[in-house]
Amino acid sequence: MSIADNWLAVKQRVAESAARAGRDPSTVTIIAVTKYVTAEQMNEALRAGVTDVGENRVQDALGKFPALEGKVVKHLIGSLQTNKVKPVITEFDLIHSVDRSELVAELQKQAAKLQRKVSFLIQLNISGEITKHGLPPQGLPELLQRIQDCPNLIPCGLMTMAPFSDNPETARPVFRELTDIYKEAAVRYHLGETWRYLSMGMSQDFEVAVEEGANFIRVGTAIFK
Repeated sequence: MSIADNWLAVKQRVAESAARAGRDPSTVTIIAVTKYVTAEQMNEALRAGVTDVGENRVQDALGKFPALEGKVVKHLIGSLQTNKVKPVITEFDLIHSVDRSELVAELQKQAAKLQRKVSFLIQLNISGEITKHGLPPQGLPELLQRIQDCPNLIPCGLMTMAPFSDNPETARPVFRELTDIYKEAAVRYHLGETWRYLSMGMSQDFEVAVEEGANFIRVGTAIFK
């Protein structure tokens, strides 16, 4: 199957998952993950209808983005090192992986220098796997407090990664917990209308994520296989 065929198949699966949850499928944005994908393949995906791409590595993204045809929303979905903050602020539309106070401080410093506002998600490690990045859920209040002192930063929601499994249902408790934390934080910390994104679900489990409230799903293999 072509990238265009795969894209349509993923869209159909999202529509079916949204219907099961009583949701409008148009509220779910599919981010095409392009970690192992060439700029040519990315352009093929854009021609098929992809509107958002997600890159894991900053250097790879900087090499590919200039070759992209047309407008696309660019997401950084991989871990962000503090020494890569400046190019990320200028090249990406949304960061999904803010998970520590030193990164928040550097984002604020560079954003202030560039006179920019930076939109981002806070990555939580719900599963507790030591191999995964992300802030423990109990660390969220302190980080949000730190962010409140950063006028150039706009927290827009939460991201997580579920444990990899052949059974998508194993991800459901993780996604449900993230949704609960997201809703509670919105009320407790008065986060307002900019707090609106839940990024969860990948090729192996995005249907469950949609059922549990995701409005960003990060799909690579199912599109570019």
